[in-house]
Amino acid sequence: MIRSELVQKLAAENADLSLKDVERIVDVFFDEITARLAEGGRVELRGFGAFSTRARASRQGRNPRTGDPVEVDAKRVPYFKPGKEMRERLNMDDH
Repeated sequence: MIRSELVQKLAAENADLSLKDVERIVDVFFDEITARLAEGGRVELRGFGAFSTRARASRQGRNPRTGDPVEVDAKRVPYFKPGKEMRERLNMDDH
């Protein structure tokens, strides 16, 4: 599912909201998650999962085109840990 599909689905299920309102809500939702992670924080949505960041150390990489060594800087990367309810839904037997 892409962002526009999410907006369309939410708009269809909430006829009392305009498409513009739904887009604004989705923007605020994702902007707030991103802002919290940028601050080094964590976002937990019960039953869904938790977003956080993990540190990656600097390392020696390789340029895939030339094979030359390249220094890759240390950085923080986003991490998602699914919640218990999501894991259970994903692993339900369909039989």
